[in-house]
Amino acid sequence: MNEVFAIEGLVALLLRFALIAVALFAFVTSLTYPAEAYNAAGKWTKQGWSIVLGLAVLFAFVPLLPFFISLAFVIASLVFLADVRPALSGLRRR
Repeated sequence: MNEVFAIEGLVALLLRFALIAVALFAFVTSLTYPAEAYNAAGKWTKQGWSIVLGLAVLFAFVPLLPFFISLAFVIASLVFLADVRPALSGLRRR
Protein backbone atom coordinates (compact mmCIF):
# COMPACT_ATOMS: atom_id res chain seq x y z
CA MET A 1 0.00 0.00 0.00
CA ASN A 2 2.88 2.35 0.70
CA GLU A 3 4.07 1.99 -2.90
CA VAL A 4 0.83 3.54 -4.14
CA PHE A 5 1.30 6.58 -1.95
CA ALA A 6 4.94 6.84 -2.99
CA ILE A 7 3.93 6.89 -6.66
CA GLU A 8 1.19 9.42 -5.96
CA GLY A 9 3.64 11.65 -4.11
CA LEU A 10 6.15 11.39 -6.94
CA VAL A 11 3.53 12.34 -9.53
CA ALA A 12 2.43 15.31 -7.40
CA LEU A 13 6.05 16.44 -7.02
CA LEU A 14 6.70 16.19 -10.76
CA LEU A 15 3.50 18.10 -11.48
CA ARG A 16 4.50 20.85 -9.07
CA PHE A 17 7.92 21.16 -10.75
CA ALA A 18 6.25 21.34 -14.16
CA LEU A 19 3.91 24.11 -12.97
CA ILE A 20 6.84 26.04 -11.52
CA ALA A 21 8.72 25.68 -14.80
CA VAL A 22 5.73 26.92 -16.86
CA ALA A 23 5.15 29.90 -14.56
CA LEU A 24 8.85 30.79 -14.51
CA PHE A 25 9.16 30.52 -18.29
CA ALA A 26 6.08 32.72 -18.80
CA PHE A 27 7.38 35.31 -16.31
CA VAL A 28 10.84 35.53 -17.88
CA THR A 29 9.29 35.70 -21.36
CA SER A 30 7.00 38.54 -20.29
CA LEU A 31 10.03 40.56 -19.24
CA THR A 32 11.83 40.17 -22.57
CA TYR A 33 9.34 42.15 -24.65
CA PRO A 34 9.18 45.96 -24.55
CA ALA A 35 6.11 47.66 -23.11
CA GLU A 36 5.26 49.18 -26.51
CA ALA A 37 4.85 45.69 -27.98
CA TYR A 38 2.04 44.93 -25.54
CA ASN A 39 0.22 48.09 -26.60
CA ALA A 40 0.81 47.40 -30.29
CA ALA A 41 -0.55 43.88 -29.95
CA GLY A 42 -3.64 45.16 -28.14
CA LYS A 43 -2.89 43.13 -25.02
CA TRP A 44 -2.80 43.93 -21.34
CA THR A 45 0.16 46.05 -20.19
CA LYS A 46 3.63 44.67 -19.55
CA GLN A 47 3.42 45.73 -15.93
CA GLY A 48 0.11 43.89 -15.45
CA TRP A 49 1.35 40.67 -16.99
CA SER A 50 4.65 40.86 -15.13
CA ILE A 51 2.90 41.26 -11.78
CA VAL A 52 0.46 38.41 -12.40
CA LEU A 53 3.13 36.06 -13.70
CA GLY A 54 5.52 37.04 -10.90
CA LEU A 55 2.81 36.14 -8.40
CA ALA A 56 2.29 32.87 -10.26
CA VAL A 57 5.97 32.02 -9.74
CA LEU A 58 5.85 33.10 -6.11
CA PHE A 59 2.70 31.13 -5.31
CA ALA A 60 3.92 28.07 -7.21
CA PHE A 61 6.45 27.61 -4.42
CA VAL A 62 3.78 27.73 -1.69
CA PRO A 63 2.16 24.28 -1.44
CA LEU A 64 -0.32 25.26 1.27
CA LEU A 65 -2.45 27.59 -0.86
CA PRO A 66 -5.94 26.47 -1.82
CA PHE A 67 -6.02 24.64 -5.13
CA PHE A 68 -8.19 27.22 -6.94
CA ILE A 69 -5.67 30.01 -6.30
CA SER A 70 -2.81 27.98 -7.72
CA LEU A 71 -5.03 26.92 -10.62
CA ALA A 72 -5.90 30.54 -11.41
CA PHE A 73 -2.24 31.50 -11.68
CA VAL A 74 -1.43 28.44 -13.79
CA ILE A 75 -4.25 29.38 -16.14
CA ALA A 76 -2.89 32.94 -16.33
CA SER A 77 0.53 31.56 -17.26
CA LEU A 78 -0.96 29.33 -19.93
CA VAL A 79 -3.05 32.18 -21.34
CA PHE A 80 0.08 34.30 -21.62
CA LEU A 81 1.96 31.53 -23.41
CA ALA A 82 -0.92 30.62 -25.72
CA ASP A 83 -2.30 34.07 -26.58
CA VAL A 84 -0.05 36.97 -25.63
CA ARG A 85 3.38 35.53 -26.45
CA PRO A 86 2.50 34.63 -30.07
CA ALA A 87 1.00 38.10 -30.58
CA LEU A 88 4.12 39.74 -29.18
CA SER A 89 6.53 37.59 -31.16
CA GLY A 90 4.67 38.48 -34.37
CA LEU A 91 5.60 42.11 -33.80
CA ARG A 92 9.36 41.58 -33.67
CA ARG A 93 11.46 43.70 -35.99
CA ARG A 94 13.22 41.84 -38.74
